[in-house]
Amino acid sequence: MIQVTEARYIDQYKIYLVFNDHREGIVDFKAVITKDHRPIIAELINIDKFKKFKVEADTIVWENGLDFAPEFLYEKLELN
Repeated sequence: MIQVTEARYIDQYKIYLVFNDHREGIVDFKAVITKDHRPIIAELINIDKFKKFKVEADTIVWENGLDFAPEFLYEKLELN
């Protein structure tokens, strides 16, 4: 089971992630945030809101309750 163990904001819509299998890299959320117009996602266009996430329930979760499956994040990972 893939799990996010660490996350930190990098720049713009990029978050550095570490997974429980020690794979790590950056996920760029810009396309997801700007192309998906559902209100829960669209509100994260505000970069200050985007920055407010935490690792919880094996993934990253924003203050508005939005989360993405860790498997989705794993697939989007740009390896260092």
